[in-house]
Formats: sequence, C-alpha cells, structure tokens
Amino acid sequence: MPALKLLRMAGHLLVGSVTILLLFPHLDRHERGRRVMRWSTRFLKVLGVDIEVIGRGPSVRAGGALLAANHVSWLDIHLLHSLLPARFISKAEVRNWPLFGFLARASGTVFLVREKKSDAVRVNQIMASHLRDGDCLALFPEGTTSSGRELLPFYPSLFQPAVDAAAQVWPVRIRYLAADGSPCLDAAYFGDMTLGESVLKVLRLKGLRAQVTFLPPIPSPGLARRALAQAAEAAIRASFVAELPADLARVSTSPDSAPGSTVRLPAGRR
Repeated sequence: MPALKLLRMAGHLLVGSVTILLLFPHLDRHERGRRVMRWSTRFLKVLGVDIEVIGRGPSVRAGGALLAANHVSWLDIHLLHSLLPARFISKAEVRNWPLFGFLARASGTVFLVREKKSDAVRVNQIMASHLRDGDCLALFPEGTTSSGRELLPFYPSLFQPAVDAAAQVWPVRIRYLAADGSPCLDAAYFGDMTLGESVLKVLRLKGLRAQVTFLPPIPSPGLARRALAQAAEAAIRASFVAELPADLARVSTSPDSAPGSTVRLPAGRR
C-alpha cells in the first residue's frame, strides 16, 4: 500500500533527523558512518527494496577508495550507504532537497557547484584529504542520472583526487530490477521528472530489487585522471554490453561506443 509506505518512510526520515540533531554532535565519524549504514539499510526495507550484491567492495579498514558508479536514482545514495560508510560527492542542488538534503549534509556529503569551475579545485582538495585519511568516497561521474539502460560519458575532473592520494578507483554498476528480473524503469529518476513524482513511483513498486556490482578496482599510480575515468567507464560499460544479445553486443563494442560515448539500445529494445 503506497499510503502505508509513505507513512513509514516519513516516520523513518523523522527518526533519522532526530538522531542527527541529538546524537551526531557527540559521535566520532566512524560511529556516524555505522549509524548511517544502519539507517539506510532500514530505509530501503521500508521502501520494499531488496538488495543484491555482486562482487566485493573495498574493505572499510583499507581506506583510500573512490567509488565511481553509474547514476540512476535518488535511491543510489541510500543503496551505497547501506553497504559502505562512504562520503558522497554531490551536486550543490541536493543540499536544498527537503529532508534528503539535511540528511546528506549530516552524512558528510561534499557538495560541488558545477557551474563554477573554481569550485572543482576546492572539492578536489577536500576529496584528496579524505582519501589520504583512509576514507571511502563515492561519486557519479556521469554528472546526472539516466534511465539505467544506458551509460553516459564520465567527466574526469573529480578523478584527480584519486591520482593525488594514490587511491584505488572502484567501478560500481547499479541496476534496478522488477520482480520478474526485467529492468525497472520506474525506479529511475531522470529527465523532467520531479523528486516527488519519483518518490511516489517508487512507493507504488512491488518486488523492487537493487543490484550492486562491485567491479575489480583500478590502481591509480601511473595513471592520469582522464585515463582513470576512461578505465572506470569502460569497466561499467562492459557490464552493460554483457547483458545484450550477441548481435547488439557487437554493435555496442564498435569504435563508436568506446569510452566517452553512450551505449543506446534500438527503440525496439528499450
């Protein structure tokens, strides 16, 4: 029942807000991270989202890891938060989202003003410092969301901190599947859709499964940021191609779909 889910979601958001206001000022960053993980896990259960993990992500004790994931939905952040105590790099607009923005600020999200090139320098310095401290950071290098059936080109600028801190880059593939295993486009938040419209769509879904695939890490030493971005994009793109029929896979691995381009299915396959 969407109405019941909405009430439970509102209650969980309220609990999270109270926890942040009353407890977070007295907790160290590790305990904050653990609490964010538990809250996010519960939040996804409230929404009826099952989680499937493929592969193994970075150890929380290894540190210095930069997750680079494709971006499909506002659920992505909570999904990764449920698995790892990661700090996110997000567009500045998220800071002003009702409640979600408050939670993002409290969880240590670093906000980037994309319209100001000078802000990338500031954010890169913060990211490099966190990576050197052994933190796990997460970003969406496409710079926006998609339907989940395609991969947009990666922007390389925010890979520079991984180079500066000699941190590993972990490509991550996110998919949302319906109860029958088919791609669930209603879980995606993209185009002209508002956040409210997307939330209501998710609340109406039944049997939604979020699949997170951790691909092999890419060592950064010896690589420039553009090469790192291309390698991460190529790794995730290969997982898209692996799902296509053989005839389409041949098309998708042609020179026109090399890193930096977008795999797009013919209209009949969308």
